[in-house]
Amino acid sequence: MHGHLAIILHAHLPFVRHPEHDRFLEESWLYEAVLESYLPLIQMMDGWMRDGMRTRLTLTLSPTLCSMLLDPLLQDRCTQRLDSLIELAEKEIHRTHWDRAFHELAWMYHHRLTSLRETYRSYGRNIVGAFRKFQEQGCLEIITTAATHAVLPLLATHPPSVRAQILIARDHYRRCFDRDPAGIWLPECAYTEGVELILQEANIRWFVMDTHGLLHARPRPRYGVYAPVFTPNGIAAFGRDHESATQVWSRQSGYPADPRYRDFYRDVGHDLDYDYVRPYLPGTDGRGFTGLKYHAITGDHHKLVYNRQAALQAAADQAQHFLESRMTQIQRIGNIIGRPPLLIAPYDAELFGHWWYEGPEFLDYFIRKTVYDQSVVRLTTPQEYLAENPTQQVATPSPSTWGEEGHLKVWLNDRNQWILPHLDVAQTRMTELVRRHPNATGLTQRALRQAGRELLLAQSSDWPFILRTGTSPDYAIQRVKEHLVRFLGLHEQLTTTRIHEGELAALEQKDNLFGELDYRYWGSKA
Repeated sequence: MHGHLAIILHAHLPFVRHPEHDRFLEESWLYEAVLESYLPLIQMMDGWMRDGMRTRLTLTLSPTLCSMLLDPLLQDRCTQRLDSLIELAEKEIHRTHWDRAFHELAWMYHHRLTSLRETYRSYGRNIVGAFRKFQEQGCLEIITTAATHAVLPLLATHPPSVRAQILIARDHYRRCFDRDPAGIWLPECAYTEGVELILQEANIRWFVMDTHGLLHARPRPRYGVYAPVFTPNGIAAFGRDHESATQVWSRQSGYPADPRYRDFYRDVGHDLDYDYVRPYLPGTDGRGFTGLKYHAITGDHHKLVYNRQAALQAAADQAQHFLESRMTQIQRIGNIIGRPPLLIAPYDAELFGHWWYEGPEFLDYFIRKTVYDQSVVRLTTPQEYLAENPTQQVATPSPSTWGEEGHLKVWLNDRNQWILPHLDVAQTRMTELVRRHPNATGLTQRALRQAGRELLLAQSSDWPFILRTGTSPDYAIQRVKEHLVRFLGLHEQLTTTRIHEGELAALEQKDNLFGELDYRYWGSKA
C-alpha cells in the first residue's frame, strides 16, 4: 500500500512598513524571515532542481508578505540588514579568536550569511520571483490567503468584507504569478459556512482546515481526514493530519525541542556589551535579536555551546524517523480505509529556519530521503491530488480554526474584543461609500481605494493575535487605531467635506499595497 503526503508551508507576515523611520523594530520581522526562512528555502529548492529531483511542495505566500518582499524600500533595508550582520560576523571572528568553539560558530555565521547574500543578489532581490520560478517548473504550488489575513468568521456578519478579502487576494496573486490561485489558506484555518460561495466566485478550488473541522462535517467523512471532501458547491476541503503535526508542533515531544538544536532566545544581542552590539540591533531602543546565537537548547540554566554537526545529525535522524512514521502510518491507515490515504501536513513556513534553525535541513533531508530511499510515500500537492482523484464525498465542514481549543478564542477574547465593534462600523460605512460612488474616477477613486486599504489593514488577524500573546501589544493597538482613524478621515472627506489630495498622497505612500485595488468588491455582487 502506498499513500500521498502534501506538505504545506504557510508564509505570512503582517504589513509593516515605516518609511518615516530609518530603523524600526517591527520591520525586522520581515528581515528575519527572509534571512532565516525564505532564502534558505530557496537555496534548498535550487538544490532539488539541480539534482533533478521530483519534488512536490505547497507554499502560501500571503498578499501582505508579497507586497513587502516586492517593495524597493524594504528590499534596500533587507540588504542593509544582511550587510550589517555580515559585518557583525566578521567582528565576531576577531573577538572569538582565542575561543575555538565560538570562533568556529562565528565563521559558520559568516559563511552562511555571505551565501544568503549571494542568493538574494542572484535573484535580483526578488524572492517572489524565485518562488514563481519553482512553480513554473512544476515542483512547487503557490497558494494565496485572505488579503490581509483576516479571520474570516469574524467578518461573516458583513459578507462584502469577506468577499473583498478573498477577491483582492485573488487579484494580487494574478499580478504576482500571472495565473489564478487554485487553493487558499483560510487564515488561521478558520472556516465558517458560506465562505466557499465566495471561493467559488474567485475560482478557488480548495482550502485547508484543521482536523476537527473535517471530522465533524455533515455527514461524517467516510475516510476521515485521509481524503478531502467536496462542499456542496464543489470546493474541496482538506483536513490537517494530527499525527504528523504533533511530531513537529508538540512543545514537549516535537522535534524542535531536541536539546542539541540551537537555542532561539540566547542571542549575542542580549549577551554582549551593549555598545558593541548596538549598531547591529533591529531597533533603536534597547536590546534585541541579531540572529547570531552560540548556545544549544540543553537545560533551562546551563547552556552548552551549540554544536553544529551534532544538530545536523539530529535533523537527519529525525527526518528518517519522520519518514518511517509516515510510511507506517500510511500502511496502517490504508489497510483500514481500503484506499491510498492522503496526509496533509501544514506548518508555518517561519518555523523552518527562524524558530527552528535546523528546520530547513530537516526538510531537505526528509524530501531527499522520500525521493530516493522508499516507495511508500508519494509527495503531492492538493491540486495535483484532486486532478488525479476527481471523485470525492460531498459534505459540509464544521466551523473551526487551528487556534487554541479549536475555535476563535485567540482572536476574540477580553484583550482584543474591543476591535470588532469598530470594524463593524467601518465595514458598513465602506459598503455605503461604494453605493454612493459606484463608478468613481480620479481623486475620488484614489480615496476609495485608500479607504479600502486602511480597512483591510485594520482587519488583519495579526493585531488581535499579538494582543492575545502580549508580544508587542502597544504596537498592535497603535496599528488598529491608526488604520481605523485613517479610514474614518477618508470616509468623512468622501461624504461631508472634500478630499485633501496632499493627505491622501501621504497615506498612499505609507500604506502602499494593492495598487489596483477594486473598491467595488465591498458592494453587491455583480
